Amino acid sequence: MVVGVLVAGGGVGVEGLGVNWGTQATHKLPPKTVVQLLKDNGITKVKLFDADHTTMSALAGSNIEVMVAIPNDQLASMNDYGRAKSFVKQNITRYHFDGGVNITYVAVGNEPFLSSYNGSFHEVTFPALKNIQNALNGAGLGNFVKATIPQNADVYQGDTPSAGRFRPDISDLMTQIVVFLSQNNAPFTVNIYPFLSLYGNDNFPINYAFFDGGYTVPDNGIAYTNVFDANFDTLVSALKSIGYGNLPIFVGEVGWPTDGDKNGNINSAIRFYNGLLPKLASNKGTPLRPGYIEVYLFALIDEDAKSIQPGNFERHWGIFRYDGQPKFPMDLSGANNGLYLVGAKGVPYYAQQWCMFNPTANDLSKLGENINFACTFADCTPLGYGSSCNGLDANGNASYAFNVYYQTQNQDDEACDFQGLAVVTTKNVSQSNCNFTIQIATSSSPLLRAPKSLSKYQKRANTRSHQGNRMLKLLGK
Repeated sequence: MVVGVLVAGGGVGVEGLGVNWGTQATHKLPPKTVVQLLKDNGITKVKLFDADHTTMSALAGSNIEVMVAIPNDQLASMNDYGRAKSFVKQNITRYHFDGGVNITYVAVGNEPFLSSYNGSFHEVTFPALKNIQNALNGAGLGNFVKATIPQNADVYQGDTPSAGRFRPDISDLMTQIVVFLSQNNAPFTVNIYPFLSLYGNDNFPINYAFFDGGYTVPDNGIAYTNVFDANFDTLVSALKSIGYGNLPIFVGEVGWPTDGDKNGNINSAIRFYNGLLPKLASNKGTPLRPGYIEVYLFALIDEDAKSIQPGNFERHWGIFRYDGQPKFPMDLSGANNGLYLVGAKGVPYYAQQWCMFNPTANDLSKLGENINFACTFADCTPLGYGSSCNGLDANGNASYAFNVYYQTQNQDDEACDFQGLAVVTTKNVSQSNCNFTIQIATSSSPLLRAPKSLSKYQKRANTRSHQGNRMLKLLGK
């Protein structure tokens, strides 16, 4: 298959390359700005994590292919066929018109069979998939829009790719799902993360996470030189084992974080993408599945309000920064032709001012609790071990925490006090590789609503405590 490219304002993109657009940020870029960013970079496919009307309206008329999503916490409700029909009507059919949104897939859940979920979604996911696809078919959209389930790669296992099988506890369930996907000409969607093979595992051969050689795993005469191919082919073998070895496979998420871990940094991300993108452009595929692979990069933009339960790196997957500016030169063509990512245009920022540790502060007894307060309600993950700001001294750590909170609070003067420990400055206090950001001037998200100061936070907590004590007395406890 000959690779096609789409010429954009700033470069070219491998035909079929998509991106994941998440929105868990305290300050979101306007959806129309993001859609223009996609167009300027020749990105023709986008995978969402919901079906938000504002996002969908911005995508209208763009002809960008869209995968909308049903979050895991809505899967149970989709077990009611009437609710599934309503979802299709409200989120698919309403946009299906000339000049509307080019919806091609519905993601039913997101990694619902992840081992750490302990079976929470085992009973509700497949019925939801069936109801959504049947509702699409009933609405006359089944030939245009397919339902799929983005799966984590832990749904299959094998010591070698050729030994791939579905996980024993869900083997029967996965077989039923695969049969249904095949019957409806829908793809199997899997998220593959070579970075996570390295994360927390110092014994994993680092070169195997990338594409430039240095480590090989033999398997039945095939020499695997990277974990992406090995992981993908383990799935191919699992599908073959149940008689569906030719089912189309999409890679719903693949990428590399640029901060938040010793292996999550700009240089490693460059190395990863400099291997992945030429591989995709070549259309060589994998040893067991040669040819074109449909891939959605994870992710488009950093999200500073994502849960960091999996790790601090979760907020740093974007190929663009929080403000839509490229983190590093990246050639989506995979041809190394020097045509790199184009940044978002017309992004409004707050004033060029920062919040820093007050060097004249005398009483430092409350410094620790003020830093903890700031980092509870703002993103301090770059301060973690192995991260971009890990090398700051004590005053630098305080300044970073105070500033990121100040920016999250829209540069409110009261948000840069910290009981006299902080002061506003017009001097950029960024250090070396540690960037003290200026937040974008867009509507703030309710995801990280917080009191403007520690004292107000403590007052609110005390009030709640007193209210709780009064309630206990009323209850006779």
